[in-house]
Amino acid sequence: MKTLLNTGTSVELGTGPLAAGDIVAVARHGAAVLLSPASITAMLSSRAVIEELAADEKPHYGVSTGFGALATKQIVPQQRRQLQRSLIRSHAASSGAEVDREVIRALMLNRLSTLATGRTGVRPVVAQAYAGLLNAGITPVVGEYGSLGCSGDLAPLSHCALALMGEGEVRTADGAKVPAGEALSAAGLEPVELQEKEGLALINGTDGMLGMLTLAIADLHLLLSTADVAAAMSVEGLLGSDAVFAADLQALRPQPGQGESAANIRAVLAGSSLIEEQKTGGFTRVQDAYSLRCAPQVHGAARSTLAHAEMVAECERASAIDNPVVTLDGRLESNGNFHGAPVGYVLDFLAIAVADVASMSERRTDRFLDRNRSHGLNAFLAFDPGVDSGHMIAQYTQAGIVSELKRLAVPASVDSIPSSAMQEDHVSMGWAAGLKLRRAIDGLTRVLAIELLTSARALDMRDGGVVTSRSAPAVTAVRTAMRAAVDGPGPDRYLAPEIESARLLVADGSLLAAADSALDRPLV
Repeated sequence: MKTLLNTGTSVELGTGPLAAGDIVAVARHGAAVLLSPASITAMLSSRAVIEELAADEKPHYGVSTGFGALATKQIVPQQRRQLQRSLIRSHAASSGAEVDREVIRALMLNRLSTLATGRTGVRPVVAQAYAGLLNAGITPVVGEYGSLGCSGDLAPLSHCALALMGEGEVRTADGAKVPAGEALSAAGLEPVELQEKEGLALINGTDGMLGMLTLAIADLHLLLSTADVAAAMSVEGLLGSDAVFAADLQALRPQPGQGESAANIRAVLAGSSLIEEQKTGGFTRVQDAYSLRCAPQVHGAARSTLAHAEMVAECERASAIDNPVVTLDGRLESNGNFHGAPVGYVLDFLAIAVADVASMSERRTDRFLDRNRSHGLNAFLAFDPGVDSGHMIAQYTQAGIVSELKRLAVPASVDSIPSSAMQEDHVSMGWAAGLKLRRAIDGLTRVLAIELLTSARALDMRDGGVVTSRSAPAVTAVRTAMRAAVDGPGPDRYLAPEIESARLLVADGSLLAAADSALDRPLV
């Protein structure tokens, strides 16, 4: 595990909805979290409501009753702190592979943001302790199974609340797995004894799936622009035509994402001698294959899907999700806002778009390797075909990933399994949708990396193994960045490390930055 990098920046909660960049800053880069004075005031106000209800003889859900199907049992005052402890201990029931640190930190920040609205009824000390965990880099250990995406991401959030109590296992800032009590003590933090309503308030929300959605959106902005760069390089490397990307042709179908993608491809191909040479020769192909010609249509549809997902995420970040919730006029009301359907749907929708973008990328790569379709390149881009196999098996790797992405595109949100003795009889499976989208994004990163690695090799072979000005300036910049990490064409060598180097260049934005460096404006 990587040590968190504290950027020296901070995110203040309780002044309005979280921005997407705030979640990325805290989850990935260790930005500090602060609670605004307004949030403390709001929490004190709603806590007064809870304490008044706790003194009431009438049963109030989450304050003086059991939970879920056990809500019919009223709990006497002497057992209510035990009730909250028991809730957290019993619900911290995850299993399976450990969830990535950035997901849990995003989940914790989203829950803390809701606490800071003052709509949950927790004491400020609870929110301050939660902020203390984040700022100390203490991350609860959570297994991948345990949330059905309804009644909150229950098991993941319960593991976080358990750490707040000084129980369970956590990762420290340097990645060591230790008991929570030990980590709290080392950080100078005190365990919290939860009071009425507070345990429930810590576990009722769509925070985990929202965190995964927000991180995925950030990743996909990078990857979809990178996919445009990859498509442009493949068009150039396969001696295709740029005419189809003309603005007036794209305007005939005014899908906004399509126009953005086409504009990116035009910008990357601008100034390409290889493209211009095809226009001045004899007979040329009337039309390129769909994987080249229709790249803006597919990439653009993915961009439009991403825009819809951003709208859903923005609404969710502006929400105060808890059950029951303290309303602005001081009522404690049960509700169904914890249901993850809105988030689950778009997580699944993005997985479909990811699979299709990757599928098209693999088809472009395959064209480079078939001498019948590569327009003069060696079979499989091999240095000495027959003796060498070139990128033959790199395409197999792509194909295996694309096949997996198609399975991951099967929606999780259409499934539901009743729970809690049929009280919770319809659930969203949004947490599962988020986990599979994360795996899909990793797959897309690898597929694009192989396409870029392959197109760079093909262009080097067309130029006699040297990066020359026959490529467009933006393509030349990408090829140069690739060659700084991966050697150019030659006899077969160990290919896996080269694929990994290309993956890292895609994932950290280096190749996109290289293209941007040669353009008047950054790609969108």
